[in-house]
Amino acid sequence: MMKEKKKKTRVSLRLNLLFFAIFLLFSALIFRLGVVQIVYGDDYKREVERTVEMTVNNPVPRGKMFDRNLKVMVDNEPLNAITYTRSQSANSREMLKTAEKLAEMINKETDKITERDRKDFWILKNPEAAELKITNADRKKVTEGKLEQEDLYKLQIERITEKEINSFTEAELEVLAIYREFSSGYALTPQMVKNKDVTVEEFATVGENLDALPGVDITTDWDRMYTYGNTLKSVLGKVSSSDEGLPSERLDYFLSLGYSRNDRVGKSYIEFQYEGVLQGDKAKVKNVTDKSGNVVGSQVVSEGRRGNDLVLTIDMELQLAIEEEIEKQLLQAKSAGNTQFLDRAFVVLMDPKTGEILTMAGKQYVIDKETGKPAINDFALGNISSSYTVGSSVKGATVLTGYQTGAIQPNEYFYDRPLDIKGTPTKKSWTNMGNINDLTALKKSSNVYMFLTAIAIAGTEYAPDKGLDIGASDFDTIRKSFVQFGLGAKTGIDLPNEMIGFTGQETTPGKLLDLSIGQYDTYTPMQLAQYVSTIANGGYRMEPHMVKEIREPVDNNTELGPIVSEITPKVLNKLDMKDSWINRVQDGFEKVAMETGGTAYNYFGNKPYTAAAKTGTAQAFYDGPNKDKYDGLQDTMNLSMVGYAPVENPEVAFAVVVPWAYQGSTSNGLNGKLAEFALDSYFDLKKNRQQEDNTEATVGIQID
Repeated sequence: MMKEKKKKTRVSLRLNLLFFAIFLLFSALIFRLGVVQIVYGDDYKREVERTVEMTVNNPVPRGKMFDRNLKVMVDNEPLNAITYTRSQSANSREMLKTAEKLAEMINKETDKITERDRKDFWILKNPEAAELKITNADRKKVTEGKLEQEDLYKLQIERITEKEINSFTEAELEVLAIYREFSSGYALTPQMVKNKDVTVEEFATVGENLDALPGVDITTDWDRMYTYGNTLKSVLGKVSSSDEGLPSERLDYFLSLGYSRNDRVGKSYIEFQYEGVLQGDKAKVKNVTDKSGNVVGSQVVSEGRRGNDLVLTIDMELQLAIEEEIEKQLLQAKSAGNTQFLDRAFVVLMDPKTGEILTMAGKQYVIDKETGKPAINDFALGNISSSYTVGSSVKGATVLTGYQTGAIQPNEYFYDRPLDIKGTPTKKSWTNMGNINDLTALKKSSNVYMFLTAIAIAGTEYAPDKGLDIGASDFDTIRKSFVQFGLGAKTGIDLPNEMIGFTGQETTPGKLLDLSIGQYDTYTPMQLAQYVSTIANGGYRMEPHMVKEIREPVDNNTELGPIVSEITPKVLNKLDMKDSWINRVQDGFEKVAMETGGTAYNYFGNKPYTAAAKTGTAQAFYDGPNKDKYDGLQDTMNLSMVGYAPVENPEVAFAVVVPWAYQGSTSNGLNGKLAEFALDSYFDLKKNRQQEDNTEATVGIQID
């Protein structure tokens, strides 16, 4: 009995020790759980649930453009589009798998694939073969610090053979083209995969399989649509494609404004100049990602709004009519002969009181390289990007400079006869005019009157067979005066890359005389329009502009939104001249167009409106396309004409320039024909529109 009692005691002690050990372990476990849950619980919970919020800006359609009569000139054409948004955790293998699936659903052009794209893709598709491109010696150089790890990839790229990169099938190339779009985007930023020629079937198929295509989505994109084809297209400007994105030369500038790298922006002219207006407010989407970079939720922060609309100063009906006439006149002149160098013509119509550009027409005659047949291209941009010697059209500025410097007085007479100046070829007018005053000099376009005025401005006197004391400062005097009119200066038009023109460098006496009649320095058609507008409105140099109003966008395609801002007329400078002097030149210009014997009388003498004008003919060197082929030829004539109407209250000013219009001594009169047509068209349109308005008003009264 005693032995059994002792045995039971030993078992009980062991159990107690076991229970005590278990108790200690559980106590430690509970204590640890308590520490984890109570002390560090919130930290671990945040770690598990950690997310990152990233706001992504999605582009919206650009603002539209309308002409002054609210006709749509530039619109946005909706396009079915397929996009890809790469998650932060997506790797190349996953993107390749998605690209392979998508390639089975859509057709993708492969013409943008580069050799480097093929090499990168070959490595991705053939990892084992690519690994064999690296030798043990290459790897040893990495360990020795002679090469960087990334240099090994460069070696792989260099060692891929031409046969290997040309081994892809058409189907594989299509996958590559899609993968190329995938990998070119930035994380969480939609990248355009295809937005041109997406068929209804493609759009529907992709939409039905989005669950199997991570990152892929369907949406509506847009493209610029030009209602009037190529008319003014060069002036309206270009927009970068989704492939181009932000231009590299202005990348930092746009990024600082919150643009994304693949955003489309205005690249040139109006699209460029008014980028901030046309771009609009982007749609903002907040993506929530987990710590692995996977998107776990999205929220639309802002729907965005397309860009503001522009109402331009251009009258498209007038623009189209004048362009058609330029084309017609160019083709007729070329077929008539004596026009070896003729290939372009320009017409600008401007409101002299406001600076609004009503028409900015330019056409260029070319021979189509494929067909060998004549074709006419738009060259409206040439009105600000090309300059020419324009001849006697500038004589109004010469006379006013003579008044201002005291070299001549209103109604002063000079005897028009050939001038023989030592060291200079004989200078003369197109005919000897005898004793004439300033008005007759303008009316009949006397060169000699301007020569003698320039000599007087230089403070010297003419004597037969004697030299003239003329220096560089005398050129400066005339040029500084001309700048007041906009000749030889930027007009300030709201377009980039405006040309100033070329200034002759020689300062011989004969060149000063040439300057006074527009046969030395060169001017743009837009400068001529500003110059004659300054005379027409009484001496105010108005800044020309293409945009009339900025308006808020509206969804209704038949309406315009409220005005955000109007472009108010801007006076750049006032001529430092007496009103009576300006009136005197206005009288001279009126005689040119309205009196028998005036050089423009045949074009405007019998019109229902009154006009003022100044014609110009300049003997010029040909410096157009293939000029080296014709080096040394100078028997070509530039034609020009400036003017305004009606005389009593000018509402439209014009400038016509026809470079290299003809060779020889017989003019084809293209400057006058185009000027006459331009003013006739302006007043005919005005009359027709007034009649339409009156008819509508009458109908409205009857209905009421």
